[in-house]
Amino acid sequence: MRKDPSQWFYRLTAEDVEDLENAARHYLSLSRDIGEIKQEDFPLSHFKQHLGNLKEKLLAGVGVELIRGLPVEYYSMKFVATIFCGVGAHLGSARSQNAQGHILGHVRDVGLDASDVGTRIYQTSVRQTFHTDSADVVGLLCLRAAKTGGESLLVSAETLYNQMQQRRPDLVPLLFDIVATDRRGEVPAGEKPFFEIPVLSWFEGFLTVQYQRQYVDSAQRFADAPQLSKKHIEVLDYFDKLANDPELHFSMQLKAGDMQFVYNHSQLHDRTDFTDWPDPDKHRHLLRLWLSIEGDRPLPECFRPRYGSIEVGQRGGIVTEHTSLHVSLD
Repeated sequence: MRKDPSQWFYRLTAEDVEDLENAARHYLSLSRDIGEIKQEDFPLSHFKQHLGNLKEKLLAGVGVELIRGLPVEYYSMKFVATIFCGVGAHLGSARSQNAQGHILGHVRDVGLDASDVGTRIYQTSVRQTFHTDSADVVGLLCLRAAKTGGESLLVSAETLYNQMQQRRPDLVPLLFDIVATDRRGEVPAGEKPFFEIPVLSWFEGFLTVQYQRQYVDSAQRFADAPQLSKKHIEVLDYFDKLANDPELHFSMQLKAGDMQFVYNHSQLHDRTDFTDWPDPDKHRHLLRLWLSIEGDRPLPECFRPRYGSIEVGQRGGIVTEHTSLHVSLD
């Protein structure tokens, strides 16, 4: 991937940008909420074919693409959000990213304490860990980059599995044991404050990953959560060690106007810590989409408490009793 960026990198042409802008103007002329956007309401001409190829690349190819060249500095927040949600609508259906029902997430440091068990790590500037999110595909659009840091890191779950088979085959079976993961206070009605899914699952011929180490560790505070044995801690530590091996992962630095899409079932993603500019108006700010994709792989039953549904094309997201889906531009 490092040697051949053409596998995962695409630069928008002037015609691509014009196509996206025209589609956004059309949708905004309908005077509808951005959260209601559908593929047919965001009409694309030639760029539609690229998004079809991107969908195939995510589901059956390398699992990631970076699209560069959207001139976001000339757009209002509403306009750029329309473009991003419109692109997302051509790939799949948007899912709620928090208990408030936001289908368009805002990724930035809002000054929360990363050690607080109620904090979502993306709301801080600290280093994350390699993890997956609650959706088939994760999309990011960079509005502003940090002064320093904030690199995006990616590693293949299949690579980690294969490496563990070679180096520590004795630990591999433990990756298929149930572990508890903290919901961080965003609990669907009738569910526990944690969900239970193996780090790796074999199902219908697919190897699927679901992992967030920080939330696995914080779930141990619940008395009724399955407790990690010393051997489980050893395997998770080794899994993390491999993911952090620069020979196994690769990085990219998102710039303003970049869109990144990652297939969540085969790729783990991470972000290095960052330092913001002194001016709050220049602080690092990314928009995020969680998407469910038609034609995707099936998921085992254990994903239902996490995804709400395991129906292909209609699964994923965080939905609680008081969740109402909408787009927040703030």
